[in-house]
Amino acid sequence: MSVRAAVLRTAGTNCDAETVHALQRAGADVDLVHLHAMMRAPERLADYRVVVFPGGFTYGDDIASGVVFAVEMRERVLPELRRRIADGALVLGICNGFQILVRAGLLPGTAADGTPQASLQPNISGRFECRWVRLEATTGRCVFLERCQVIDCPVAHMEGRFVTDDALRARLAADGQLALRYTSPDGGDAAYPWNPNGSRLGIAGVCDPAGRVLGLMPHPERNIEPWHHPHWTRGTAGGAGLAVFVNAVNAARGDA
Repeated sequence: MSVRAAVLRTAGTNCDAETVHALQRAGADVDLVHLHAMMRAPERLADYRVVVFPGGFTYGDDIASGVVFAVEMRERVLPELRRRIADGALVLGICNGFQILVRAGLLPGTAADGTPQASLQPNISGRFECRWVRLEATTGRCVFLERCQVIDCPVAHMEGRFVTDDALRARLAADGQLALRYTSPDGGDAAYPWNPNGSRLGIAGVCDPAGRVLGLMPHPERNIEPWHHPHWTRGTAGGAGLAVFVNAVNAARGDA
């Protein structure tokens, strides 16, 4: 059964081709859709069971990462996207896409006054971090991470430190919404550079309570093929990131 997926892009998006490739390798029929086209006809979201916000630097991150994209889609696209999520659609935000989901209040949510409950702040190092990291799936709640344990993939961001208050962080942990954490090569707690941004608890990805909306800072779409891993010539198999997209397509197909 065919699963249709949409990858939303706009000015500054630069990981859309890799994301389309990853979804196609996972078996989805993929449309690359400009945000402005979706703003003109948000009802088009009803055509898709998987919606992905890819990485990049939308609008040059001139104000703050992801904020312009989130503001642009707030009035027309966001209400329809919420309806699609309530109907069981899957939503994935990668790097800048995660920043967009947080700014839009989809992850981890909004306070009573409508403001986002979390933010993605500048890396503790004070610099852009571009390196390979190791991720550990820390919840059985998230459908994107079924049968995933460890995923090697790159990060490429300046603002990736997940920040929220202690009470909410504890609740997210208790509810299984802290979906991914940075880990050291031996599986222990990650210090810099394995935790590239200094996020508390090594938080690398967060999901919603249903496990069907996932945001993460690292880029699984950049480790899809066997030769994508930098150590593939030394016998380290690449392609671990493909599982995230296969799981999404399988879950969407099972719901259809």
